[in-house]
Amino acid sequence: MTEPTMPKVETNAIEKESAMTDTRSSFRSIFKASAMIGSSAVISAGLGALRAKSLAILLGPAGIGLMGAFTMIQELSRNMAQLGLTQSGVRQIAEAASTGDEQRIAITALVLRRTTILFASLGAFILWICSGAVSKLTFGTEEQASSISLLSVALLLTVVADGRGALLQGMRRMNAVAKLSIYGALFGTLATIGIVIFARERGIVPSLISTSIAYIGLAWWFSRKIGNTDIVVKADVAAKETAQLLKLGVAFLASGLIMSGSEYIVRTFIIRMEGIEEAGLYQAAWTVGGLYVSFVLQALAMDFYPRLVGVVEEHNLCNAAVNEQTNVSMLLAAPGIIATITFSSLVIYTFYSAEFSGSIVLLQWICMGMSLRIITTPMRFIIIAMNKRLVFFAVEATWAALNVVTTWWGINTFGLEGVAIAFLLTNLLHALVIYKLASSLTGFRWSSENLRTGSCFILACLVTLVVQRSLPQWVALSLGTFITLASLWYSVRRTLVLTGNSNGFRGLRGMMRLGKRQNSD
Repeated sequence: MTEPTMPKVETNAIEKESAMTDTRSSFRSIFKASAMIGSSAVISAGLGALRAKSLAILLGPAGIGLMGAFTMIQELSRNMAQLGLTQSGVRQIAEAASTGDEQRIAITALVLRRTTILFASLGAFILWICSGAVSKLTFGTEEQASSISLLSVALLLTVVADGRGALLQGMRRMNAVAKLSIYGALFGTLATIGIVIFARERGIVPSLISTSIAYIGLAWWFSRKIGNTDIVVKADVAAKETAQLLKLGVAFLASGLIMSGSEYIVRTFIIRMEGIEEAGLYQAAWTVGGLYVSFVLQALAMDFYPRLVGVVEEHNLCNAAVNEQTNVSMLLAAPGIIATITFSSLVIYTFYSAEFSGSIVLLQWICMGMSLRIITTPMRFIIIAMNKRLVFFAVEATWAALNVVTTWWGINTFGLEGVAIAFLLTNLLHALVIYKLASSLTGFRWSSENLRTGSCFILACLVTLVVQRSLPQWVALSLGTFITLASLWYSVRRTLVLTGNSNGFRGLRGMMRLGKRQNSD
């Protein structure tokens, strides 16, 4: 006698419902973490807007260009001095935390803190010694050598603070990470504006130092209780842990140097070929173009990366996590990017002034490039989480080489606008490389949901850009506003469906028709 089939059908239905519940729970967790990090990024962005507006009024395009040059020198030096330990430290702390072994966490934390202090001191000393050469290379004169030597103080404090921040990130202390971001931006903004008001351009470097002082104080406070178990680390254990940090750290260092180096070369191209004021215009567009996107990318780095480390060896779980995170990232980013392209003039005038009108078209192209970065970044973390050091280095080197080559072509062909066009082309080519590598490493494929959402996302951004560049202003604003609202409607609707929270928004259900479509989705 054969078994009846009904129980099997019921079992399948139960399993399907359980899987759907787990998926919705996963999406809710992702949205919660993204919202926490994102809200801190939004507040930080608001403070950054206040800082940028104030500096634009106080310094003008030339002053903003000078600050951008000093910032790039600091970031390049920062990547060198870190030796990749901040990124590798996140991975080591996350891996230790996944075991629940407090002693292992304490050992990793202790080694990370001591190692970052050592290399931060070394990096600051080298920058101080080489300040004249760096000034000559960047500005064509040694006039800024004394200012660059002062940057060594900011470099030392920032790298040590980064090590502390890695502890918070690896332990997934998202609340502390959010507070560090908000308070750091607040104190940094107040100090920067106050110093520049009295010292003008001479206050640029002191303002960077004051920001780093606030950063290290906050980072120490929020991380002071991590890894405080009383332990005596044997020399061989410390050496082994340090070696683990350095192995991946060297790959991060090399890639960081290449990435920062390429950005440094781009800024140098602009300064030498277009002028310091044009460099200020590009810096303004670059800053604003990354403000909204930064909260999505920060959520990826702060929450998704440590979480991916725990499942990367199980390819099905890894690929599912990447697809889920990609979906959430696109839904969160799409309305903001499209709105920024549409209202680019208003954004530039609000954040800066009418003197920066040349930044408007640059901002639109940069936003297009950022839309591709949103899509590819979750796949990029597969390579990092799997500890594929050489592959990761090759990927970053490819981006840097593409960026330099396309920038040289763009600036010679289109002038300053060509630099922003080059950023878009670089990210497009890089996206193809990343997808191919992710596919070969874990068999990753975009889900049908992501293919649909991603196609709509990119198409909407492209159409908005074309509309803004080719139609009369009032027509372009009208169509851009419509596309922005449509993307917002779609993002909210999909978010409610994916998280299973549609019943909590009864006022929106009728308009979004969630009641009938939820089951089919």
